Amino acid sequence: MLFTKLKEKAAHLIRGEGAEQQAHNFLIDKGLKPVCRNFRCKQGELDLIMTDQQTLVIIEVRFRKTDKYGSAAESITRVKQSRIIAATHVYLSAHKTDQPIRFDVVAMSGNGDIDWIKNAF
Repeated sequence: MLFTKLKEKAAHLIRGEGAEQQAHNFLIDKGLKPVCRNFRCKQGELDLIMTDQQTLVIIEVRFRKTDKYGSAAESITRVKQSRIIAATHVYLSAHKTDQPIRFDVVAMSGNGDIDWIKNAF
């Protein structure tokens, strides 16, 4: 008899998915409308894509259990920003829009704080 073991997700991935869901719900409560989640391409991943009135908003969700090595917001380096921008170009090449675009960050910490940074970069 052949048994295949299902690959279990790492704990940090499960926490990340939970943080994304929490951020998604938080932003909906703030009036944003969902467009797409977890858009992936070779350039990177866009966590959440939503609209805020007439603006297309690309949202990076970051979670840090503690601020011991820097806050969640501080973990978004220039390199990460470049990947997000490159992935946005790929997304926009397939989903043409004339809406203005904004890059936001939702930074979350283990104590439950949510920091929504509009126009983060």
